[in-house]
Amino acid sequence: MTNCLFCKIVAEEIPSAKVLENTDFLAFRDIDPKAPVHVLVIPKKHFEDIVELSKGDNVLTAGLMKFATEVAEIEKLEKGFRIVLNTGQEGGQSVQHVHAHVLGGRSLTWPPG
Repeated sequence: MTNCLFCKIVAEEIPSAKVLENTDFLAFRDIDPKAPVHVLVIPKKHFEDIVELSKGDNVLTAGLMKFATEVAEIEKLEKGFRIVLNTGQEGGQSVQHVHAHVLGGRSLTWPPG
């Protein structure tokens, strides 16, 4: 996707504060954090949302969760953390490239809003 913000970050056309990277995934700090730790985890291959990803690649879908928990470990979120996947306009998805938010570093309330 040529106009996808996250694809441009993967291609290093736009800089990011990388936390972790491997051949399939990239994790970087959110530029508008909602918690002391707020890291975005994305597959390097473009999928619009978690629905498209889960229908298209089961291995990558599971890998996204594993990679997100590795980020939580790196960020030392032993007391707890939240992984959020917003999907669609009403779900709060603002970038049309599947991404998980790893949030922590403070007590998180429920419901989120």
